[in-house]
Amino acid sequence: MTCYDRQDLGLLLLRLGTGGVLAAHGSQKLFGWFGGGGIEGTGVAMEAMGYSPGRQSATMAGLAEAGGGALLALGLATPAAGAAAAGAMAGATAVHAPNGFFAAGGGYEYAASLALTAAGLAVTGPGRLSLDHALGHAVNRGWMVPVALAVTGAATAVVVGLRNRRGREASEFGQEALFDEADAVFGSRG
Repeated sequence: MTCYDRQDLGLLLLRLGTGGVLAAHGSQKLFGWFGGGGIEGTGVAMEAMGYSPGRQSATMAGLAEAGGGALLALGLATPAAGAAAAGAMAGATAVHAPNGFFAAGGGYEYAASLALTAAGLAVTGPGRLSLDHALGHAVNRGWMVPVALAVTGAATAVVVGLRNRRGREASEFGQEALFDEADAVFGSRG
């Protein structure tokens, strides 16, 4: 008979809590559950946040959150699940970063906490109270951790980089439009 220790129980609690929150958050995006906007509403919001195309961005973020969260809760494919969830939350962190750290002010505290917990679970593993353990760790090998984190990190960097570039371009375009309006009202810039 196997005796589970505090570490196994602690990892189970972390997985269930973090995975459950992420799965619920993702289902808001995908299905409109729990007061969420569904794909259409979330797609519009994603566009407004600079993630374009909005519908595809909403789908990918929803899948990473709901799928990654569900898999984390189950303790299945933990490296990929944790990396996917961490990547989605890194994208959310980029949106909230201009508002500072604390969530009370619209900051990135909450998203960063979920990202770090998901990444930590990807690195640490799910513990013995998991499907990965029950299946002999077939989809939870040591080499999968750096691969999953590297692939997700690279993809997240590209997506957030494109968002930031769009934001800079929109800002520059906005400034040009303001100058053009001012020129029309006050005459040409000299």
